[in-house]
Amino acid sequence: MRYLTFALAKGRLANQTLRMFERIGITCEEMKEKDSRKLIFTNDKLGFKFFLAKASDVPTYVEYGAADIGVVGKDTILEEGRKLYEVMDLGIGRCRMCVCGPPSAKKYLKHHERIRVATKYPEIAKDYFYNKKHQTVEIIKLNGSIELAPIVGLSEVIVDIVETGSTLRENGLTVLEEICPLSACMVVNQISMKRENDRITKLIMDLRLLLQEENQ
Repeated sequence: MRYLTFALAKGRLANQTLRMFERIGITCEEMKEKDSRKLIFTNDKLGFKFFLAKASDVPTYVEYGAADIGVVGKDTILEEGRKLYEVMDLGIGRCRMCVCGPPSAKKYLKHHERIRVATKYPEIAKDYFYNKKHQTVEIIKLNGSIELAPIVGLSEVIVDIVETGSTLRENGLTVLEEICPLSACMVVNQISMKRENDRITKLIMDLRLLLQEENQ
């Protein structure tokens, strides 16, 4: 039996995913060793391998077959646009992708004015403004502290993930428009889905049953 390899987005999402997996009998004790310097963790009995990766790299590992299965946020899947199967929403890490800015910026969106949009997610922003709103904008790619952009005059609005909105409020910003809801999704390599169909399908079914029980 060949190993099924999982790529998990580092951090809180990986921990939440592993807790969910444990509830359907998929465990990896090696990953609980906090001081471990290992990069790949295995459960030989079940035939599973796990590794942690930067979220934006997970779809790449899955597309190219270095991982059979990945778990990553919907935002990353949309932004990366990789060729893979998105098989299920795990319902963890829920948040929203939004257009945000000072309340005064609402008029720019309403009247479809040409504005600057700062974001970590240029592909999502481009799709929303060009294809859904049909508004011409200049998109500025940033890598951190997106909320700073409208405050210092770099952009009129931002496109970013919103969980509670507290950071926005503290900086005089607000949600102006919601682009889409987000949560963690499971993605599968296209060849793996054919080659390991039985094992992957069982995993998906077990997770769906778990989610149904939780939602009852």
